[in-house]
Amino acid sequence: MSAQVLQTATTLKLKENVWLALDTLRNNKLRSALTLVSITVAVTTLIAVVALLMGVDRNIQESIQSYGTNTAFFDHESQGIHFGRRTKEERERKPLTYDDYLLMKESCFACAHITVSLFNDQLNNARYKGEEVNGLDFRGTTSDFFSVYANAVIAEGRPFTEPENEHRVSVAVVGEDIAKGLYPGVSALDKTVSVAGHEFLVIGVFEKPKGGMNGPDDSDKRVVVPYWTFRKAYPLAKHHGVRMEAKPGYLSTAVDECRAALRQSRHVPYNSEDNFSFSTSDSIIEDFHKIVGMVGLAVMVIASVGLTIGGVGVMNIMLVSVTERTREIGVRKAMGARRRDIEWQFLTEAMVLAASGGLVGVLVGFLISETIHAFVPSLPTYVPLWAVVISVLVATSVGLFFGMYPAVKAARLDPVDALRYE
Repeated sequence: MSAQVLQTATTLKLKENVWLALDTLRNNKLRSALTLVSITVAVTTLIAVVALLMGVDRNIQESIQSYGTNTAFFDHESQGIHFGRRTKEERERKPLTYDDYLLMKESCFACAHITVSLFNDQLNNARYKGEEVNGLDFRGTTSDFFSVYANAVIAEGRPFTEPENEHRVSVAVVGEDIAKGLYPGVSALDKTVSVAGHEFLVIGVFEKPKGGMNGPDDSDKRVVVPYWTFRKAYPLAKHHGVRMEAKPGYLSTAVDECRAALRQSRHVPYNSEDNFSFSTSDSIIEDFHKIVGMVGLAVMVIASVGLTIGGVGVMNIMLVSVTERTREIGVRKAMGARRRDIEWQFLTEAMVLAASGGLVGVLVGFLISETIHAFVPSLPTYVPLWAVVISVLVATSVGLFFGMYPAVKAARLDPVDALRYE
Protein backbone atom coordinates (compact mmCIF):
# COMPACT_ATOMS: atom_id res chain seq x y z
CA MET A 1 0.00 0.00 0.00
CA SER A 2 2.85 2.37 0.90
CA ALA A 3 4.51 1.62 -2.45
CA GLN A 4 1.33 2.64 -4.29
CA VAL A 5 1.10 5.85 -2.26
CA LEU A 6 4.77 6.62 -3.04
CA GLN A 7 4.22 5.95 -6.75
CA THR A 8 1.13 8.19 -6.79
CA ALA A 9 3.01 10.98 -5.02
CA THR A 10 5.89 10.69 -7.52
CA THR A 11 3.48 10.87 -10.46
CA LEU A 12 1.79 13.95 -9.01
CA LYS A 13 5.14 15.65 -8.49
CA LEU A 14 6.16 14.88 -12.07
CA LYS A 15 2.89 16.30 -13.42
CA GLU A 16 3.28 19.38 -11.23
CA ASN A 17 6.85 19.92 -12.47
CA VAL A 18 5.74 19.55 -16.10
CA TRP A 19 2.93 22.07 -15.65
CA LEU A 20 5.32 24.48 -13.94
CA ALA A 21 7.76 24.08 -16.85
CA LEU A 22 5.01 24.72 -19.42
CA ASP A 23 3.87 27.74 -17.45
CA THR A 24 7.42 29.11 -17.54
CA LEU A 25 7.50 28.59 -21.33
CA ARG A 26 4.23 30.50 -21.71
CA ASN A 27 5.45 33.36 -19.55
CA ASN A 28 8.75 33.68 -21.44
CA LYS A 29 7.73 32.92 -25.03
CA LEU A 30 10.31 35.04 -26.85
CA ARG A 31 13.22 34.05 -24.61
CA SER A 32 12.31 30.38 -24.84
CA ALA A 33 11.87 30.54 -28.63
CA LEU A 34 15.29 32.16 -29.12
CA THR A 35 16.87 29.57 -26.85
CA LEU A 36 15.37 26.67 -28.82
CA VAL A 37 16.30 27.86 -32.32
CA SER A 38 19.47 25.73 -32.49
CA ILE A 39 17.73 22.58 -31.21
CA THR A 40 14.82 23.10 -33.60
CA VAL A 41 17.12 23.65 -36.58
CA ALA A 42 19.22 20.59 -35.71
CA VAL A 43 16.20 18.31 -35.35
CA THR A 44 14.59 19.78 -38.48
CA THR A 45 17.72 19.02 -40.49
CA LEU A 46 17.90 15.51 -39.08
CA ILE A 47 14.26 14.70 -39.81
CA ALA A 48 14.30 16.21 -43.32
CA VAL A 49 17.47 14.36 -44.34
CA VAL A 50 16.32 11.07 -42.79
CA ALA A 51 12.99 11.42 -44.64
CA LEU A 52 14.79 11.88 -47.96
CA LEU A 53 17.29 9.09 -47.33
CA MET A 54 14.65 6.61 -46.19
CA GLY A 55 12.38 7.46 -49.11
CA VAL A 56 15.17 7.13 -51.66
CA ASP A 57 16.40 3.94 -49.97
CA ARG A 58 12.94 2.38 -50.21
CA ASN A 59 12.65 3.42 -53.86
CA ILE A 60 16.12 2.15 -54.75
CA GLN A 61 15.44 -1.21 -53.13
CA GLU A 62 12.19 -1.58 -55.08
CA SER A 63 13.95 -0.67 -58.30
CA ILE A 64 16.93 -2.99 -57.79
CA GLN A 65 14.71 -5.86 -56.71
CA SER A 66 12.56 -5.32 -59.78
CA TYR A 67 15.44 -6.76 -61.80
CA GLY A 68 15.09 -9.97 -59.83
CA THR A 69 16.17 -10.90 -56.31
CA ASN A 70 17.61 -14.25 -57.40
CA THR A 71 19.77 -12.90 -60.21
CA ALA A 72 23.36 -11.75 -60.81
CA PHE A 73 24.85 -9.54 -63.52
CA PHE A 74 28.32 -10.04 -65.02
CA ASP A 75 30.33 -7.42 -66.90
CA HIS A 76 33.96 -6.52 -67.51
CA GLU A 77 33.41 -3.18 -65.74
CA SER A 78 33.00 -2.74 -62.00
CA GLN A 79 29.41 -3.16 -60.87
CA GLY A 80 27.48 -1.60 -58.03
CA ILE A 81 28.16 1.81 -56.50
CA HIS A 82 31.74 3.00 -56.38
CA PHE A 83 33.68 6.25 -56.06
CA GLY A 84 36.65 7.62 -57.89
CA ARG A 85 38.34 6.59 -61.09
CA ARG A 86 38.65 2.95 -62.07
CA THR A 87 42.07 1.36 -61.72
CA LYS A 88 44.34 0.87 -64.72
CA GLU A 89 43.63 -2.88 -64.64
CA GLU A 90 39.88 -2.24 -64.76
CA ARG A 91 40.22 0.26 -67.61
CA GLU A 92 42.27 -2.21 -69.67
CA ARG A 93 39.94 -5.16 -69.26
CA LYS A 94 38.59 -6.71 -72.43
CA PRO A 95 34.79 -6.75 -72.75
CA LEU A 96 32.89 -9.98 -72.27
CA THR A 97 32.12 -11.87 -75.48
CA TYR A 98 29.30 -13.99 -76.81
CA ASP A 99 31.55 -17.04 -76.35
CA ASP A 100 31.88 -16.18 -72.65
CA TYR A 101 28.10 -16.23 -72.42
CA LEU A 102 27.86 -19.60 -74.21
CA LEU A 103 30.36 -21.23 -71.84
CA MET A 104 28.53 -19.78 -68.82
CA LYS A 105 25.25 -21.13 -70.18
CA GLU A 106 26.74 -24.60 -70.67
CA SER A 107 28.50 -24.68 -67.30
CA CYS A 108 25.93 -23.21 -64.92
CA PHE A 109 23.76 -26.09 -63.76
CA ALA A 110 22.32 -24.00 -60.92
CA CYS A 111 21.03 -21.40 -63.38
CA ALA A 112 17.36 -21.43 -64.31
CA HIS A 113 17.82 -18.91 -67.13
CA ILE A 114 20.72 -16.93 -68.52
CA THR A 115 20.79 -14.16 -71.12
CA VAL A 116 23.33 -11.92 -72.81
CA SER A 117 22.88 -8.27 -73.76
CA LEU A 118 24.85 -6.33 -76.37
CA PHE A 119 25.09 -2.55 -75.94
CA ASN A 120 26.25 0.45 -77.92
CA ASP A 121 26.37 3.45 -75.58
CA GLN A 122 26.47 5.87 -78.53
CA LEU A 123 22.93 4.95 -79.65
CA ASN A 124 20.79 7.29 -77.54
CA ASN A 125 17.98 8.50 -79.83
CA ALA A 126 14.82 6.79 -81.06
CA ARG A 127 12.64 8.34 -83.78
CA TYR A 128 9.30 7.84 -85.44
CA LYS A 129 8.26 10.34 -88.10
CA GLY A 130 8.53 13.75 -86.40
CA GLU A 131 8.84 12.43 -82.84
CA GLU A 132 12.09 11.75 -81.00
CA VAL A 133 13.05 10.35 -77.57
CA ASN A 134 16.54 10.64 -76.08
CA GLY A 135 18.37 8.71 -73.37
CA LEU A 136 17.62 5.16 -74.50
CA ASP A 137 18.34 1.92 -72.71
CA PHE A 138 18.98 0.15 -76.02
CA ARG A 139 20.22 -3.42 -76.26
CA GLY A 140 20.17 -6.61 -78.25
CA THR A 141 19.41 -9.73 -76.24
CA THR A 142 18.04 -13.24 -76.32
CA SER A 143 14.51 -14.36 -75.61
CA ASP A 144 15.61 -15.47 -72.13
CA PHE A 145 15.73 -11.77 -71.26
CA PHE A 146 11.99 -11.89 -70.58
CA SER A 147 12.48 -14.71 -68.06
CA VAL A 148 15.59 -13.42 -66.29
CA TYR A 149 14.48 -9.81 -65.75
CA ALA A 150 11.60 -9.58 -63.31
CA ASN A 151 10.76 -6.11 -64.64
CA ALA A 152 10.47 -7.31 -68.25
CA VAL A 153 6.69 -7.53 -68.00
CA ILE A 154 4.77 -7.11 -71.23
CA ALA A 155 1.82 -4.73 -70.87
CA GLU A 156 0.78 -4.83 -74.52
CA GLY A 157 1.70 -7.12 -77.42
CA ARG A 158 4.25 -9.91 -77.00
CA PRO A 159 7.99 -10.56 -76.52
CA PHE A 160 10.14 -11.71 -79.44
CA THR A 161 11.02 -15.38 -79.74
CA GLU A 162 14.30 -17.25 -80.12
CA PRO A 163 13.56 -18.14 -83.78
CA GLU A 164 13.13 -14.39 -84.44
CA ASN A 165 16.50 -13.85 -82.79
CA GLU A 166 18.21 -16.58 -84.82
CA HIS A 167 16.71 -15.28 -88.09
CA ARG A 168 17.69 -11.67 -87.29
CA VAL A 169 14.12 -10.35 -87.50
CA SER A 170 13.88 -6.57 -87.06
CA VAL A 171 11.40 -6.43 -84.18
CA ALA A 172 11.50 -4.56 -80.88
CA VAL A 173 9.83 -4.34 -77.49
CA VAL A 174 9.79 -0.77 -76.16
CA GLY A 175 9.29 0.87 -72.78
CA GLU A 176 6.12 2.68 -71.78
CA ASP A 177 7.70 6.12 -72.12
CA ILE A 178 9.04 5.31 -75.58
CA ALA A 179 5.52 4.31 -76.62
CA LYS A 180 4.00 7.50 -75.21
CA GLY A 181 6.75 9.72 -76.60
CA LEU A 182 6.87 8.38 -80.15
CA TYR A 183 3.24 7.40 -80.63
CA PRO A 184 1.13 9.81 -78.56
CA GLY A 185 -2.53 8.90 -78.43
CA VAL A 186 -2.21 5.69 -80.44
CA SER A 187 -1.01 2.13 -79.90
CA ALA A 188 2.70 1.51 -80.45
CA LEU A 189 2.09 -1.96 -81.85
CA ASP A 190 2.87 -2.45 -85.53
CA LYS A 191 4.61 0.94 -85.67
CA THR A 192 8.30 1.28 -86.43
CA VAL A 193 11.03 2.70 -84.21
CA SER A 194 14.20 4.01 -85.81
CA VAL A 195 17.60 3.96 -84.06
CA ALA A 196 20.65 5.26 -85.96
CA GLY A 197 18.95 4.69 -89.30
CA HIS A 198 17.77 1.15 -88.60
CA GLU A 199 14.05 0.51 -88.24
CA PHE A 200 12.41 -2.09 -86.01
CA LEU A 201 8.78 -3.15 -85.89
CA VAL A 202 7.26 -2.71 -82.42
CA ILE A 203 5.64 -5.96 -81.30
CA GLY A 204 5.38 -5.29 -77.57
CA VAL A 205 5.37 -2.61 -74.86
CA PHE A 206 6.88 -3.08 -71.40
CA GLU A 207 5.01 -2.31 -68.22
CA LYS A 208 6.79 0.53 -66.41
CA PRO A 209 8.87 -0.84 -63.51
CA LYS A 210 8.51 0.44 -59.97
CA GLY A 211 11.29 2.37 -58.28
CA GLY A 212 13.47 5.28 -59.28
CA MET A 213 16.47 3.90 -61.16
CA ASN A 214 15.08 3.87 -64.67
CA GLY A 215 16.66 7.15 -65.60
CA PRO A 216 17.11 10.71 -64.41
CA ASP A 217 13.43 11.44 -64.92
CA ASP A 218 12.25 8.06 -63.62
CA SER A 219 11.18 6.97 -67.09
CA ASP A 220 11.12 3.66 -68.95
CA LYS A 221 13.05 4.19 -72.18
CA ARG A 222 13.95 0.62 -72.97
CA VAL A 223 14.23 -0.53 -76.56
CA VAL A 224 15.00 -4.25 -76.66
CA VAL A 225 15.68 -6.09 -79.93
CA PRO A 226 16.91 -9.63 -80.73
CA TYR A 227 20.63 -10.12 -80.12
CA TRP A 228 21.57 -11.19 -83.65
CA THR A 229 19.43 -8.44 -85.15
CA PHE A 230 21.34 -5.90 -83.06
CA ARG A 231 24.69 -7.43 -83.99
CA LYS A 232 23.80 -7.34 -87.69
CA ALA A 233 22.65 -3.70 -87.56
CA TYR A 234 25.51 -2.45 -85.35
CA PRO A 235 28.55 -4.69 -86.01
CA LEU A 236 30.92 -2.39 -84.08
CA ALA A 237 29.12 -2.95 -80.76
CA LYS A 238 31.39 -4.86 -78.36
CA HIS A 239 29.98 -4.30 -74.87
CA HIS A 240 28.39 -7.50 -73.58
CA GLY A 241 26.72 -8.07 -70.24
CA VAL A 242 25.38 -11.36 -68.91
CA ARG A 243 22.56 -11.75 -66.40
CA MET A 244 21.51 -15.07 -64.97
CA GLU A 245 18.63 -16.21 -62.80
CA ALA A 246 19.49 -18.97 -60.34
CA LYS A 247 17.26 -21.82 -59.34
CA PRO A 248 15.50 -21.10 -56.03
CA GLY A 249 17.99 -21.26 -53.17
CA TYR A 250 21.04 -21.71 -55.42
CA LEU A 251 22.15 -18.14 -56.12
CA SER A 252 25.60 -18.47 -54.52
CA THR A 253 26.20 -21.78 -56.32
CA ALA A 254 25.12 -20.29 -59.64
CA VAL A 255 27.42 -17.29 -59.14
CA ASP A 256 30.36 -19.61 -58.39
CA GLU A 257 29.66 -21.73 -61.48
CA CYS A 258 29.43 -18.64 -63.69
CA ARG A 259 32.63 -17.21 -62.23
CA ALA A 260 34.47 -20.48 -62.85
CA ALA A 261 33.23 -20.57 -66.44
CA LEU A 262 34.25 -16.95 -67.05
CA ARG A 263 37.71 -17.47 -65.55
CA GLN A 264 38.17 -20.48 -67.82
CA SER A 265 36.86 -18.66 -70.89
CA ARG A 266 39.00 -15.56 -70.23
CA HIS A 267 42.10 -17.63 -69.30
CA VAL A 268 42.50 -16.17 -65.82
CA PRO A 269 45.39 -17.88 -63.90
CA TYR A 270 44.31 -19.68 -60.73
CA ASN A 271 46.31 -17.29 -58.52
CA SER A 272 45.01 -14.08 -60.16
CA GLU A 273 42.00 -11.93 -59.41
CA ASP A 274 38.93 -11.97 -61.65
CA ASN A 275 39.27 -9.73 -64.72
CA PHE A 276 35.54 -9.15 -64.67
CA SER A 277 32.97 -8.18 -62.06
CA PHE A 278 29.56 -9.30 -60.91
CA SER A 279 26.81 -8.02 -58.66
CA THR A 280 23.57 -9.19 -57.13
CA SER A 281 20.61 -7.20 -55.90
CA ASP A 282 21.76 -7.65 -52.32
CA SER A 283 25.30 -6.44 -53.05
CA ILE A 284 24.08 -3.28 -54.78
CA ILE A 285 21.65 -2.55 -51.95
CA GLU A 286 24.46 -3.11 -49.44
CA ASP A 287 26.66 -0.62 -51.34
CA PHE A 288 23.86 1.93 -51.31
CA HIS A 289 23.33 1.42 -47.59
CA LYS A 290 27.01 2.28 -47.04
CA ILE A 291 26.44 5.60 -48.80
CA VAL A 292 23.30 6.22 -46.76
CA GLY A 293 25.28 5.43 -43.62
CA MET A 294 28.03 7.93 -44.51
CA VAL A 295 25.49 10.66 -45.28
CA GLY A 296 23.62 9.86 -42.09
CA LEU A 297 26.84 10.08 -40.06
CA ALA A 298 27.66 13.48 -41.57
CA VAL A 299 24.15 14.74 -40.77
CA MET A 300 24.44 13.44 -37.20
CA VAL A 301 27.71 15.35 -36.72
CA ILE A 302 26.11 18.56 -38.03
CA ALA A 303 23.01 18.00 -35.90
CA SER A 304 25.13 17.34 -32.81
CA VAL A 305 26.77 20.75 -33.21
CA GLY A 306 23.35 22.39 -33.32
CA LEU A 307 22.18 20.39 -30.32
CA THR A 308 25.28 21.37 -28.35
CA ILE A 309 24.70 25.05 -29.10
CA GLY A 310 21.05 24.61 -28.15
CA GLY A 311 22.06 22.85 -24.95
CA VAL A 312 24.29 25.76 -23.95
CA GLY A 313 21.34 28.07 -24.58
CA VAL A 314 19.14 25.91 -22.36
CA MET A 315 21.74 26.04 -19.60
CA ASN A 316 21.97 29.82 -19.85
CA ILE A 317 18.22 30.35 -19.68
CA MET A 318 17.99 27.95 -16.73
CA LEU A 319 20.73 29.85 -14.88
CA VAL A 320 18.79 33.06 -15.47
CA SER A 321 15.64 31.30 -14.25
CA VAL A 322 17.42 30.19 -11.07
CA THR A 323 18.53 33.76 -10.40
CA GLU A 324 15.04 35.17 -11.03
CA ARG A 325 13.37 32.59 -8.78
CA THR A 326 15.82 32.61 -5.89
CA ARG A 327 13.16 33.76 -3.38
CA GLU A 328 10.75 31.11 -4.69
CA ILE A 329 13.41 28.47 -4.07
CA GLY A 330 13.95 29.82 -0.57
CA VAL A 331 10.22 29.68 0.19
CA ARG A 332 9.97 26.09 -1.10
CA LYS A 333 12.93 25.00 1.01
CA ALA A 334 11.50 26.76 4.07
CA MET A 335 8.28 24.80 3.56
CA GLY A 336 10.16 21.48 3.52
CA ALA A 337 11.19 20.94 -0.10
CA ARG A 338 14.24 18.69 -0.36
CA ARG A 339 17.26 19.23 -2.62
CA ARG A 340 15.99 16.41 -4.84
CA ASP A 341 12.65 18.18 -5.29
CA ILE A 342 14.34 21.43 -6.35
CA GLU A 343 16.71 19.59 -8.69
CA TRP A 344 13.88 17.72 -10.44
CA GLN A 345 11.82 20.89 -10.72
CA PHE A 346 14.53 22.61 -12.76
CA LEU A 347 15.63 19.46 -14.59
CA THR A 348 12.05 18.87 -15.70
CA GLU A 349 11.81 22.45 -16.88
CA ALA A 350 15.04 22.09 -18.91
CA MET A 351 13.89 18.80 -20.43
CA VAL A 352 10.45 20.17 -21.33
CA LEU A 353 12.13 23.21 -22.87
CA ALA A 354 14.49 21.10 -25.02
CA ALA A 355 11.79 18.54 -25.89
CA SER A 356 9.55 21.37 -27.12
CA GLY A 357 12.29 22.42 -29.51
CA GLY A 358 12.63 18.81 -30.64
CA LEU A 359 8.89 18.47 -31.30
CA VAL A 360 8.83 21.71 -33.29
CA GLY A 361 11.85 20.46 -35.26
CA VAL A 362 10.09 17.17 -36.03
CA LEU A 363 7.02 19.02 -37.27
CA VAL A 364 9.01 21.45 -39.42
CA GLY A 365 11.18 18.63 -40.80
CA PHE A 366 8.09 16.63 -41.73
CA LEU A 367 6.54 19.66 -43.45
CA ILE A 368 9.77 20.28 -45.40
CA SER A 369 9.93 16.65 -46.55
CA GLU A 370 6.29 16.73 -47.66
CA THR A 371 6.84 20.03 -49.48
CA ILE A 372 9.85 18.62 -51.33
CA HIS A 373 7.86 15.57 -52.37
CA ALA A 374 4.95 17.75 -53.51
CA PHE A 375 7.20 19.85 -55.77
CA VAL A 376 9.40 16.94 -56.88
CA PRO A 377 7.17 13.82 -57.01
CA SER A 378 10.05 11.66 -58.28
CA LEU A 379 11.95 12.40 -55.04
CA PRO A 380 10.26 10.23 -52.39
CA THR A 381 10.19 11.04 -48.68
CA TYR A 382 9.40 8.85 -45.69
CA VAL A 383 9.63 9.78 -42.00
CA PRO A 384 10.03 6.59 -39.91
CA LEU A 385 8.62 6.52 -36.38
CA TRP A 386 12.02 5.63 -34.92
CA ALA A 387 13.50 8.88 -36.29
CA VAL A 388 10.78 10.91 -34.55
CA VAL A 389 11.21 9.06 -31.26
CA ILE A 390 15.02 9.30 -31.31
CA SER A 391 14.94 13.01 -32.22
CA VAL A 392 12.65 13.87 -29.31
CA LEU A 393 14.59 11.64 -26.89
CA VAL A 394 17.92 13.16 -27.92
CA ALA A 395 16.53 16.68 -27.56
CA THR A 396 15.17 15.77 -24.12
CA SER A 397 18.54 14.27 -23.15
CA VAL A 398 20.23 17.52 -24.17
CA GLY A 399 17.92 19.35 -21.77
CA LEU A 400 18.70 16.84 -19.03
CA PHE A 401 22.47 17.10 -19.50
CA PHE A 402 22.74 20.87 -19.82
CA GLY A 403 20.09 21.47 -17.18
CA MET A 404 22.04 19.51 -14.57
CA TYR A 405 24.33 22.36 -13.47
CA PRO A 406 21.56 24.98 -13.03
CA ALA A 407 19.41 22.42 -11.16
CA VAL A 408 22.22 21.50 -8.77
CA LYS A 409 23.02 25.19 -8.25
CA ALA A 410 19.38 25.88 -7.40
CA ALA A 411 19.20 22.91 -5.01
CA ARG A 412 22.32 24.05 -3.12
CA LEU A 413 21.06 27.56 -2.40
CA ASP A 414 20.92 28.35 1.29
CA PRO A 415 17.25 28.92 2.21
CA VAL A 416 18.07 31.89 4.51
CA ASP A 417 20.15 33.65 1.82
CA ALA A 418 17.51 32.81 -0.79
CA LEU A 419 14.72 34.38 1.29
CA ARG A 420 16.80 37.54 1.75
CA TYR A 421 17.47 37.81 -2.03
CA GLU A 422 15.97 40.85 -3.74
